[in-house]
Amino acid sequence: QVQLVESGGGLVQPGGSLSLSCAASGSTDSINVMGWYRQAPGKQRDLVANIINGVITNYVDSVKGRFTISRDNAKNTVHLQMNSLEPEDTAVYYCYAIIPPGRRYWGQGTQVTVSS
Repeated sequence: QVQLVESGGGLVQPGGSLSLSCAASGSTDSINVMGWYRQAPGKQRDLVANIINGVITNYVDSVKGRFTISRDNAKNTVHLQMNSLEPEDTAVYYCYAIIPPGRRYWGQGTQVTVSS
């Protein structure tokens, strides 16, 4: 079992920055993928970024060059640094983790609102 707790959401103006964190507890040694999805009102939940084995990173095209994902293995934490935020980034952001062969765990979600 893995428990995930997110922090760092909030309200920011367009062009601003926010940093999200997700702390994992439980069977953290077995996690090979951590990342973030987001879900805007009335839309499906979509992948934003993930990091595989603490090294390989993937981003959806719309956030490339603006968001950076990183993992602190010592603290069992994954971070998402979000810069140059746009109103279209407004969503609930969910942290997730995968334990092979494919068991997925989710955090409770944190709201990010980009508005002037």
